[in-house]
Amino acid sequence: MTIRRSPTTSDQSVGQPTAVAPLNDPAGSDFDTFYRAHYRTLVGLGIVLCGDKGVAEELVQEAFVKVHDNWNRLSSYDDPLAWTRRVLANSATSRGRRRTTEAKLLVRLRSRPSPDLDIPVSDREMWDLVRALPRRQAQVLALRYWDDLANEEIARVLEIGTESVKTHLTRGRSTLRTQLEGQA
Repeated sequence: MTIRRSPTTSDQSVGQPTAVAPLNDPAGSDFDTFYRAHYRTLVGLGIVLCGDKGVAEELVQEAFVKVHDNWNRLSSYDDPLAWTRRVLANSATSRGRRRTTEAKLLVRLRSRPSPDLDIPVSDREMWDLVRALPRRQAQVLALRYWDDLANEEIARVLEIGTESVKTHLTRGRSTLRTQLEGQA
């Protein structure tokens, strides 16, 4: 049994095809005719398959791109609409599988415990201040106080001179001292 709505003026959107072709109408001689004749019907099929009009419209557009790319071959088919429906149905199924896989992955990721670094709240506030420093000062302070690297090692990691490391440490400490004294 086939149930199809006929177009009404309230259903028509600007720029949307208005023609409704019989379900097994051949393509006609050109892609534009095929597109205008079957767009609405295929969007309806897409909505039935995936339950969302926006997603259905995207799937139909993707199907029409494939039809357009293969039009020379498809226009000789007895029923190019059947091929288009199959592409649409396969795309909807693939999208459903992707969403299911993504949902399962998200559940698994949420169930994993995140690594807890046990940073005390007072230290978190200090590291927030460090992150607010100019980039290079923040990097130097983090490498010194988190990784406990010497000036020479910091210089090697950041590919800067040891004198630059000393300058960034001095400026960063000074700024932090001023900010922490202002909070007290």
